[in-house]
Amino acid sequence: MSEYDALIAAAKQSRENAHAAYSNFRVGAALRATSGRIFGGCNVENATYGLTVCAERVAIFKAVSEGERGFDAIAVVTDTDTLTPPCGACRQLIWEFCGDVPVILANLKGKTEIIPMRALFPKPFDSSSL
Repeated sequence: MSEYDALIAAAKQSRENAHAAYSNFRVGAALRATSGRIFGGCNVENATYGLTVCAERVAIFKAVSEGERGFDAIAVVTDTDTLTPPCGACRQLIWEFCGDVPVILANLKGKTEIIPMRALFPKPFDSSSL
């Protein structure tokens, strides 16, 4: 049993709530706070696409809106053979709020990969850039 099993399970469960009426690409994410709380998120699409929100951002916004500020891992689950990493906007937000956390990519077939955030986002724009 992996230390990330509960996180992956939460991301899978969140994926079930995705509103992907246009792309049919359902994504679930789960963010673990250093307090131990897990916050799930799913993608929520809009007909204009520009107003669509990714699962990772939903999970981060939920956690922050509930007062959490420290995070130690995030999982992203899709139903694809090739594991799907966070998009560029989500990478920026993950770095901003979580720093160099493990990003656990998983699919519904049990395939997983753990990638440090610094490998996904090697030259981040953060407060040190201001």
